[in-house]
Amino acid sequence: MPRLGPYTLPNPYILAPMAGVSEMPFRVIAFQLGAALCPTELVSSQGLMRANQRTLKYLRFNPEVERPYSLQIFGGEPEAMVRAALVGKSHGAQIIDINMGCPVKKVTRNGAGSALLCEPERAATLVRDIHAATGLPVTCKIRSGWDDTQRNYLQVAHALFDAGCAGLAIHPRTRAQGYSGQADWSVIADLKRHFPERPIIGNGDVKTPADARRMLETTGCDFVMIGRGALGNPWLFRELLGGAPPEPEERCEGVLRHFAAHLDFVGAGLELAAVRSFRKHLAWYGHGLRGAALFRSEVNQLDSADEVRDAVRRFFGSASADPEGPGEEQDVDYRAALG
Repeated sequence: MPRLGPYTLPNPYILAPMAGVSEMPFRVIAFQLGAALCPTELVSSQGLMRANQRTLKYLRFNPEVERPYSLQIFGGEPEAMVRAALVGKSHGAQIIDINMGCPVKKVTRNGAGSALLCEPERAATLVRDIHAATGLPVTCKIRSGWDDTQRNYLQVAHALFDAGCAGLAIHPRTRAQGYSGQADWSVIADLKRHFPERPIIGNGDVKTPADARRMLETTGCDFVMIGRGALGNPWLFRELLGGAPPEPEERCEGVLRHFAAHLDFVGAGLELAAVRSFRKHLAWYGHGLRGAALFRSEVNQLDSADEVRDAVRRFFGSASADPEGPGEEQDVDYRAALG
């Protein structure tokens, strides 16, 4: 069984931390369908340090299902990151994951996310200080570098592992690439060759079970982190463990359960906000099914929970795979989820 810090995980498949997606309801579903680990979406260290109520809501988790509970935080200032990690631990976090890969300007301009790739020693200080303060295993998620002139992932990895990093996820694109182009899996293989005894988590362009298995086989990584492939398809984790894809009835019931959990998560009196924030999930759930484009147009006009439930039953109750393939993919903004 693969290990990450003190934890033995049941399989090598991990849900990627995705902004606006990796909230408790979706993490629980992924765990229940077989994911070995489901880190939270990136959470602001400043918000946690200041006990911002909106930020603290990101810490909600299901202790009966989410084991271990991995909290991803972002920030560039060591004291704030340590204090945030301590808040996370007090709320049940068992692993602290540091985001060192987010390419978004509002994150990097504050010295966080992939900006940390430019300062390996500062990145290492975060790992060292957080582990010393919390006693928890600390993992990190990086990219291959800032741009093509600074592909310094090996240097960053050396610094992080020397500081006590318990596991390293790498998205093999540079910050300058964002999510364009193709992920260079040779970077994952190179990282594993240099650190054969360390847990390496591969990430990037894993859209199908076959992709996940191929990443394991061709790179030698210990774990595969799946992002876009799980959007609207948490059953992918079950397929990776030998299970079957969902039949229409199961898919319909799964979407309805997710929506019900999402309503509870957003909170009483906020039905409209919950419906609007769930629209993207409905689009992803419909991806690759016959009539998905029309369904997506319909759900973008819905404003009540009853309307969502009716639309889900009508569409997913009999939805079948599009024989010509998912032609609408270009209209789905995966980058909004991947952060």
